[in-house]
Amino acid sequence: MKFSKLAQYFEKIELTPKRNEMVEILSRLFKECSLDELDKIVYFCQEKLRPAFEKVEFGINEKLTEKAISLAYDKSEEKIRTLFQKLGDYGLAAEELALESSKNLTIKDVYEKLYVLTSISGDGVVKEKTEILAQLFKDIGKNGVRYAVRIPLATLRLGIGDPTILDALSFAHTGDKSIRKELEQAYNRCSDLGLVAKTLFIEGKEKIEKFKIIVGHPIRPALAERLSSPEDIIKKIGTCAVEPKYDGFRCQVHKNKNDVQIFSRNLENNTKMFPDIVSAVLKQVKVKTAIFEGEALSYDPETGECLPFQVTVKRKRKYDIAEKMVQYPLQLFIFDLLYADDEDLTGLSYVERREKLKEILGKGEILKESETQIVDTPDKLAKIFDDAITRGLEGIVAKRLDSSYKAGGRNFNWIKLKRSYQVKLADTVDCIIVGYLVGQGHRAKFGIGSVLTAVYDSKEDNFKTIAKIGSGLTEEEWIDLFAMLGKIKTKEKDKQIISEIEPDVWVYPKYVVEVQADEITRSPVHTCGKEGDGSGYALRFPRIVTFIRRDKDPKDATTVQEIIKLYKLQGKQA
Repeated sequence: MKFSKLAQYFEKIELTPKRNEMVEILSRLFKECSLDELDKIVYFCQEKLRPAFEKVEFGINEKLTEKAISLAYDKSEEKIRTLFQKLGDYGLAAEELALESSKNLTIKDVYEKLYVLTSISGDGVVKEKTEILAQLFKDIGKNGVRYAVRIPLATLRLGIGDPTILDALSFAHTGDKSIRKELEQAYNRCSDLGLVAKTLFIEGKEKIEKFKIIVGHPIRPALAERLSSPEDIIKKIGTCAVEPKYDGFRCQVHKNKNDVQIFSRNLENNTKMFPDIVSAVLKQVKVKTAIFEGEALSYDPETGECLPFQVTVKRKRKYDIAEKMVQYPLQLFIFDLLYADDEDLTGLSYVERREKLKEILGKGEILKESETQIVDTPDKLAKIFDDAITRGLEGIVAKRLDSSYKAGGRNFNWIKLKRSYQVKLADTVDCIIVGYLVGQGHRAKFGIGSVLTAVYDSKEDNFKTIAKIGSGLTEEEWIDLFAMLGKIKTKEKDKQIISEIEPDVWVYPKYVVEVQADEITRSPVHTCGKEGDGSGYALRFPRIVTFIRRDKDPKDATTVQEIIKLYKLQGKQA
């Protein structure tokens, strides 16, 4: 398929506001393309060239793109910058300047040329990337350059996410959504949507239904639900295992003989950051292949005491790793075993998985089993919870004894209890910034006075507003945030944003902030959970407590469905 043809499909998707129509257009594209192009199109839709965990990065920013457009069309960078300010998009700026091209590049041609960018490094990297991009833009021409510019910048703006792609794959293969669940389960087991797509069309539905875990492909993590009291937990799941809720880095570790990889909660490959954990895995794990999950925390070697997250986070870095490893040693508290000696354990019960964990884990100072106690009464659970809080931990997680591991799922197999859900909102909410209002008075010097934030609606694959926030950041952080948002501001609201509030500036939904609020209330102006003419949900007295959550993508933010559950935990009716 020619890239210009793909661009036509993308433009049709970009122009439709209706999700079902997007699914239908995307499904036609999947049916028309070749098998060799299918995974590449899926990755393009995700603004990537490979699945996220492979860490294949374009290394392209707005300034370099500006240079490349300037070189491609022999216009000054100032001219390109002026055009960008007028149109609000480098893709449209390039399209306005581009000429028709006779090159007729295919999807594969463009993919391979973009892939070259990911391996360029060293002296002269900016010049080389600029020249490659400029030539690519010229070769593509007017019919497609818009999207060739946007893909490396991760500003495709089609309004589609993984749920929409999964629906479209089901439609393309069966004519309806009947295998959507099976596709999502396969995706949760490998975190590679391109691989799932090719498997479906090459090997069929049967292979998808029996999709196997692959060591080196992170499993999308299981997530915990919330309840408001020990009594509610015991009533819900009965006798259960209770573990401390550690405040550190969630790590999924993959061991394949002498190769060890460590993935974060949002599937980022952090292996190079944690050489001490890698070494410990090779020494302590007694099987050739394994996948397990745990929480990494800094600790004091003299006392054995776990240190606060503010200390642990200093280990998350690309440079001076050896120095920080000595300064802030880590322990990994393992709470689940998913795979061992080529055997998928996710279908086993919690109790069986923990027994197997004991069998494969040798003694050592770094890898430890997480504490676990079996409880059958609210009083016993409350005592463990109080002890965890006294020790400075976040709370506890209660786990159903007979539960299997549900990759990518949030359900009542695991239930977390934090300091108090009963009166006010003690748990934080991860919100996506979707716009901002300019500063007034003292805030005028920052250029930004407050941000409009949203949560993710996982059912509708869009973002619903929940709060305007103007507190919690330092002056320096407001200045930094203004600069960051300036790079992703848009002329019009992104169509995945559902809002009845009009900020001064819309931004592309990219950055997640951690927000604390007094409680969740009903709101006539916010769209989170709003149905028809009814009220939505909002955060009362919100403040930002963590600047940008680098470990979370917008689709990893708190969901509308979670907000409604938290509202009910406050003792209110939805």
